Amino acid sequence: MLHIINKSPQERNSLESCLRVAQDGGTLLLIEDAVYAATRGNAAAAKLREAQSRFKVCVLQADLEARGMADHLIDGVTTVDYGGFVDLAAQHKNCQSWL
Repeated sequence: MLHIINKSPQERNSLESCLRVAQDGGTLLLIEDAVYAATRGNAAAAKLREAQSRFKVCVLQADLEARGMADHLIDGVTTVDYGGFVDLAAQHKNCQSWL
């Protein structure tokens, strides 16, 4: 399953809820303000590093760059462009947006 998260971990608990409930083996795609979770120094970064053993973790490159965080990405997180976003949606049978 593709899990799409768009809210900052400082604003909402969407990422935490996803990590608590989602079954292993899917892909997490962080978009919009959720990309902050995948940056060094962020409080959610430790949880995301731990989640990398259970999920493939991706961020939307354009959102990361728009927030000036492209140089702060934690190791092991994959960046995707808009085409990559579409590819991820096509590769997964189900998509879940976490609000």
